[in-house]
Amino acid sequence: MAAVFGSLSAVTPLAATLLAFAAYALAYRWYARYLADRIFRLDPSRATPAQTLEDGIDYVPTAPSLLFSHHFASITGLAPMLGPAVAVIWGWAPALCWVVLGAIFVGCVHDMAAMVVSLRTRGLSVGEVAGAVLGPKARTLMHLVIFFGVALAMGVFVYVLARLFSVELAPGHAGYPQAVLPSAGLVVVSFAAGLYLRRHPHRLIAVGLVGFAIELVLIHIGNRLPTFGLPPAAWPDASAWTWALLGYAFAASVLPVWALLQPRDFLNALLLYLGLGLAYVGLLLGDHRFAAPALRLDPPGAPPLLPFMLIVVACGAASGFHGLVASGTTAKQMAKETHARPVGYGAMIGESLLGLLATMACTAGVASPETWHDAYADWSRVQALPRKIDAFIQGTTTFLGSLGIPHDAAAALVAMVVVSFALTTLDSATRLLRFNIEEIGASFGLRAAGNRYVASALACGIIGVFAFYEVDVTVGGQTVRRPAGLALWQLFGTTNQLLAGLTLLVVTVYLRARGRPTWPVAIPAVVMLASTLSAMVTNLLRMEDPLLLTVGSMLLLLGIGVVFFAGSTLWRPAPPSNADDSA
Repeated sequence: MAAVFGSLSAVTPLAATLLAFAAYALAYRWYARYLADRIFRLDPSRATPAQTLEDGIDYVPTAPSLLFSHHFASITGLAPMLGPAVAVIWGWAPALCWVVLGAIFVGCVHDMAAMVVSLRTRGLSVGEVAGAVLGPKARTLMHLVIFFGVALAMGVFVYVLARLFSVELAPGHAGYPQAVLPSAGLVVVSFAAGLYLRRHPHRLIAVGLVGFAIELVLIHIGNRLPTFGLPPAAWPDASAWTWALLGYAFAASVLPVWALLQPRDFLNALLLYLGLGLAYVGLLLGDHRFAAPALRLDPPGAPPLLPFMLIVVACGAASGFHGLVASGTTAKQMAKETHARPVGYGAMIGESLLGLLATMACTAGVASPETWHDAYADWSRVQALPRKIDAFIQGTTTFLGSLGIPHDAAAALVAMVVVSFALTTLDSATRLLRFNIEEIGASFGLRAAGNRYVASALACGIIGVFAFYEVDVTVGGQTVRRPAGLALWQLFGTTNQLLAGLTLLVVTVYLRARGRPTWPVAIPAVVMLASTLSAMVTNLLRMEDPLLLTVGSMLLLLGIGVVFFAGSTLWRPAPPSNADDSA
């Protein structure tokens, strides 16, 4: 392996990026079409849940361009920036290979597959689909994994966002309060746009241009007046921003999708496209070189490259959370089955492009090899959230600087992109957690949980617990106090990847029951489950904190339980081909 990757030392960031672009294009052109036509047999004439169950709140037929923006903005959170920022400790080549090839053959397939099976099961979540194909016990296990994973991730997102909005991200690390004005302004503009588009749906382009122009102006004003002229002592602290974010998440969860979710994601996606586009242009036109080695097998304190690199990269290549978005909100808004190819497979390529950018920013956007080796001296040094966020922001700012954009303006734009990625995931994920609570309530006959206001309040409550509540954890033999979300964060990567593997396993059973080829989903399912379960066992053997050990063991047992039910189903004789597509 060292000899193979060692030969890549002469490869430039320009060549590596262009090769990745070519791989994405070929995969979408040929492999995504094969999946759509031969595996899932998408039918543009088949009625979708958005048409048969339209309610004006969650089930709303949506134009593919608007739906793509929603799905892309919702799945693209902080993780594809943070994961590669850590994974490059093993060198740029392994991270780049998994970001690109993992997305093409695992992540994109996973997202599209979850979307299709949800389309054919009344827009239900992957947890409910598991119940339909594996039985009620498997459904309960899946619901518990989903509940923990989403609540934990959003608790940490709220925690990080609250500090990004503060004057200090962490002691010694400046925050990004300049992102507050454009973030709040975008919510107001999006709500107005949603009301207008409800009556004038054909004026999407005009609304997008006006809304985007306002957003850029707000970014400029926010950069000039980051705290609105207030002294730092008078600026709200992280606790106040946490409450504000929880309130926003509740409102976004209960409002109809057309009122806030769709227009906000559409306008926000325009900013994401701008940020990604400018960063890549700067990367391709600038004279950048890799400051990191192509391969580094033994970073001090780091776990083995395999399987942990797959877990660390996480959403940049494959993410179980994406299946929840695909089956939770996106499938309920899809007007035609054939839109699953551009929205499901295509949007995951978009997220992988962000993971690729993060890989490049943290290896080719660094000033020198000495600077890189100092930042990645050992495993513990790259674990702090401020360091990971700063690595992405500063590296991407370097690429924008190649275009002549002033450093302060570039940093403000990148910071706003980071905040936007997290905020759009927060509002969609809170709605997904609401759906999850409603489904759990229905399984146990809890009628109150079926009320969207009650379910949303419960969702925000558990997110708040992970953001606010502090627990004692053992670090290096000493007990320290940390927010519950941060204390359990190291379980998120394995939980997220476990969910992706279980979703692919459920789709494998679904396809086999209909006599379809299963290898495009079965092989990724085996890869994800083998790597994740082995990583979970390895982590449990190394954990010294009782809380992490207890929760990690429970997650491992839940995953093994779903695998057992799926294996029992697959053991039965295969049914005849061309079975009905409904679950």
